[in-house]
Amino acid sequence: MTSTSRIDPVPPNRAPLWIRAIYRYAKRRFGEVPEPFAVTAHHPGLLVASGIHESALERASKKLPASVRELAVFWTARTIGCEWCVDFGSMVQRLDGLDVARLKDIDNYQTAPQYNDDERAAIGYADAITTDPHTVTDEQVADLRRRFGDAGVIELTYQIGVENMRARVNTALGITEQGFGSGDACRIPWPAEDSAAAKR
Repeated sequence: MTSTSRIDPVPPNRAPLWIRAIYRYAKRRFGEVPEPFAVTAHHPGLLVASGIHESALERASKKLPASVRELAVFWTARTIGCEWCVDFGSMVQRLDGLDVARLKDIDNYQTAPQYNDDERAAIGYADAITTDPHTVTDEQVADLRRRFGDAGVIELTYQIGVENMRARVNTALGITEQGFGSGDACRIPWPAEDSAAAKR
């Protein structure tokens, strides 16, 4: 696949042996080396820091149902316009056994029967955090605490915050979809008001 990123990925034949080992592990796990890994390989220290953080985050994020967490992360990526994150997030949901087809109706999450009340609350929170400036309210957090407990709210907030960082880094560097979602990501509509900007 031809890269469209503003900084070329580091190819395996120009990477140190230990970075090649990371590439091999990533390719075994995901089928391809994620382009953000290969672009970040220009700064090996941050590649390692990112990998350690992502591994620890994955292991620690067990307080929320997968559907709640992944929908909030997906909404965040989509709102920011990160094609790569939407693509990768579609794959993650599919691998978690979640219903990827319902993502096509995510704009109607507040009323669509495919979403339950906990998922709606999490998506609404992701929207409030990702809006600039954020629009989170005391009432919203109180509702989430009743649903998920304090640890669940911390996990949800942290996941949304991390996805804001990932999505903004990837879009700034021009990293676009890579085919992880098996084409599903391309059929998921972008927010109407941001569609032109998101696809640039």
